[in-house]
Amino acid sequence: MVGTLDYVEVPAASVERQKNFYSDAFGWEFKSYGDDYAAHEHGPCQFALNGTGEHQGKAALPVVRVEDIGAAHAAVKAAGGTITVDIFAFPGGRRFHFADPEGLQMAVYQPG
Repeated sequence: MVGTLDYVEVPAASVERQKNFYSDAFGWEFKSYGDDYAAHEHGPCQFALNGTGEHQGKAALPVVRVEDIGAAHAAVKAAGGTITVDIFAFPGGRRFHFADPEGLQMAVYQPG
């Protein structure tokens, strides 16, 4: 059996603020499930924001794949993110880390 990363759920103090950030940074659309939960359900991996206070982990480091790392870097900054590790090369391509407006650490990579 082969497993595929299918869903990433992260805690969010303000689901609306987080939806706006990820929509602005990556063009993601979210389906709301009440005021405290929303999910981006397009693509091979779904991404959810959990503001319910229930069944939340502490954090994860989801990694977003992009075609243009420079454009993604600029979009994250323009959307209000903080770059925590600038663009660097690694065996799979290039990558950077950032914190979203609530401090959640994520990464973005462009395959080599």
